[in-house]
Amino acid sequence: MNIAYTMAQGKGDTDLLLFGLAKTLASEGYQTAGTVQVNTERAGCACDMDVMVLPAGPSLRISQDLGKASKGCRLDPAALESAVGMVASRIGPQVDVLIINKFGKHEAEGRGFRTVIAEAIACDVPVLVGVNAINLEAFQRFVGEEVTALEPSEGALLEWVRRASAGCDQELDCTA
Repeated sequence: MNIAYTMAQGKGDTDLLLFGLAKTLASEGYQTAGTVQVNTERAGCACDMDVMVLPAGPSLRISQDLGKASKGCRLDPAALESAVGMVASRIGPQVDVLIINKFGKHEAEGRGFRTVIAEAIACDVPVLVGVNAINLEAFQRFVGEEVTALEPSEGALLEWVRRASAGCDQELDCTA
């Protein structure tokens, strides 16, 4: 099982790291699936959260505008599940790596990208996930002890992807 995660310290740093990695992998000819998150800052408000479905889109807004006084979760669950469906349809033997921008609250509660991650693992597709400290324990319970923790640097992530995908050259039967 080839699954790894990374955690960057600053707000949005994991998003930027995985976005940069996806661009580098694409430029090197790797076939990616998954999502990377791009945040757009707005004056006086929380940022807009968009995910780009790999390898080339579309981009989906996964945040809701709940108003300036809102303190609740801004995630739009329907938009997230749309992204999940798009990614699920792209998992197969042609994929070199699945990148999931975040194992978040929905995944910790059994929804979101959990099924896609499990499907990729079953198909021997390497999986790289961004995780935050709040959901790390739930992620580790979900994937078990065979998970690899990677330092949050593009070099470390790129090296892991290269090694993990090297054993995935043969066609995989992902229809079972």
